[in-house]
Amino acid sequence: MAKRLKAFNNALRFCKMNAIETRVLRKGSPTKGPVVSLTKNEFKTLYAILRSPGATQRDIAVSADISLGAVNKALARLTDDGLVDEGRVTAAGISALEPYRVKNAVVMAAGLSSRFAPISYEKPKGLLRVRGEILIERQIEQLKEAGIDDIIVVVGYKKEYFFYLEEKYGVHIVVNRDFASRNNSSTLWVVKEVLDNTYICSSDDYFTVNPFEQYVWKAYYAVQYQEGPTKEWCIKTGSHKRIKSVRIGGKDEWYMIGHAYFDRAFSKTFVRILEEEYALPQTADKLWEHLYAEHVDEFDMVARRYPDGTIFEFDSLDEVREFDPLFLENLDSEVFDNITKVLGCKKSEIRDVYPLKQGITNLSCHFRTDEGEYVYRHPGIGTELIINRKAEEAAQKVAKELGIDTTFIYEDAERGWKISRFVPGARTLDPHDAGEVAQALQIAARLHQQPVSIDCPFDFYDDGKGYEKHLLERGPIDIPGYWDMSDQAKRLHELVLADNAPHCLTHNDFFHLNFLVAPDGRIDLIDWEYAGMSDYACDFGTFVVCGELSKKEALAALEAYFGRKPTEAEVRHNFAHVGLAGWCWYVWALLKEAEGDCVGEWLYIYYKYAKKYLKKALKLYEESGTEE
Repeated sequence: MAKRLKAFNNALRFCKMNAIETRVLRKGSPTKGPVVSLTKNEFKTLYAILRSPGATQRDIAVSADISLGAVNKALARLTDDGLVDEGRVTAAGISALEPYRVKNAVVMAAGLSSRFAPISYEKPKGLLRVRGEILIERQIEQLKEAGIDDIIVVVGYKKEYFFYLEEKYGVHIVVNRDFASRNNSSTLWVVKEVLDNTYICSSDDYFTVNPFEQYVWKAYYAVQYQEGPTKEWCIKTGSHKRIKSVRIGGKDEWYMIGHAYFDRAFSKTFVRILEEEYALPQTADKLWEHLYAEHVDEFDMVARRYPDGTIFEFDSLDEVREFDPLFLENLDSEVFDNITKVLGCKKSEIRDVYPLKQGITNLSCHFRTDEGEYVYRHPGIGTELIINRKAEEAAQKVAKELGIDTTFIYEDAERGWKISRFVPGARTLDPHDAGEVAQALQIAARLHQQPVSIDCPFDFYDDGKGYEKHLLERGPIDIPGYWDMSDQAKRLHELVLADNAPHCLTHNDFFHLNFLVAPDGRIDLIDWEYAGMSDYACDFGTFVVCGELSKKEALAALEAYFGRKPTEAEVRHNFAHVGLAGWCWYVWALLKEAEGDCVGEWLYIYYKYAKKYLKKALKLYEESGTEE
């Protein structure tokens, strides 16, 4: 009988430990005495009483979102255990809540917010003023209102804009140096040592009702319901709303939005996984949510449901304007001031704003007004050191007058921003389509015939030697064959100078990606940042290398340029510039790689054309008797 009773008690104990009403043992109680355990309902009841001492059971039921019967049962146990006395939480009750106390909050503010262009070009998204309040400030104040004073703000992009928060609110600033090369898992990496009972927040969220609490039962992710299709992160839950799967996209689903809460158990598991996988190449592009979703079975995280209209994440300008109709009118933005000044429109007309594919040197976005569609070009950081904006502006005006670039509207040569017409449905030129290539080379011929001059010289060899100098500052160049190629470039440069070929206005970034082909077949040559006075053959050299043209295609392109079969002298002179173009950008690519940038396959493409055409052109000069 005794053995049977013991077995029954053990089974009962096991069932209780696995039920939702499990009494969780507190760890590290700050007070002496027996360890008190709390069920979920007891926790919610105790916390409700802490927030509203003396509240009625009906009020507690509403506040705790549990039934009146559950409150009655929980309150009886809490009173028996000495955690509540005469409708108020005792010192023992405070100790029982301690394991659930939120220790800190991490506000992620390091990202580029590229989808919020062009406003994000000027300031981080979290510092925008929406409905009269700065987003990150409103969130910090809500955290503090909930009794959470240990707040860490992780910054990266335009980090200096956030430094004032340290003095104003007493937050801790942590810098994420990898914000541009990795996703937000890198933000949690730099604070992994402080992850505990921690709120994880995004600096640009807006909560209409304060969602933060001083004590939280279990790890959760905030979710809202979406009727119809959505591209958000959708969840499936099991018993007691535990998240059992996450996928991107769905229909009529609960989706993840806003903040999350890590309890100690979640943080411990997450940090372990982060440390195991952070160094993997595939982790660089992952959000922390990716890591969670891939290991969802290892976590006990529930979905906390919020009514629609409680949490707002603004992924576009149009979304924030829908929420705050006066947002643009109250926005302090030089970008929008520039647009309204040039186009003569009102800020309220500007809509359908979204980022375009970013170039190496600039940031660009699309926008629409009542008059049409446009592109705003914002200069990249440091471009003033490598781009002659006055020369660019002068070349753009020539191109517009010739009808070579009909998209150009205005450029500020002092600050580098530009407004152009957007061509709906346009595509880039096909460098292997003979007809399109012929049109492109005929555009070059028209440009080169213009009797204009701008104060900006350009030379492949001189630029290449400049890149070589900067490369040598980083150490010796011991790449096999490099110095032989450099010597070939020097000899070939001397030979092409001796040709005394015409110097004229050239585009110098003359390749297929800078040609827009409209649906009606019209072709515009855009992006004149590198325009200058140089040997006419520079544009041909660029086109062949960057379009990866074969010798046969290159000869056909040259014939289209001259409108006739080129002479032997013209062939060798132009092929020499193919070799010099390849060499110049090969050295540039080596420098970029040395600086930590990844040029990818272009490094090999430049090398390949330099290797082939430096040698080929030198041979042509030798056969002509020009080279001694």
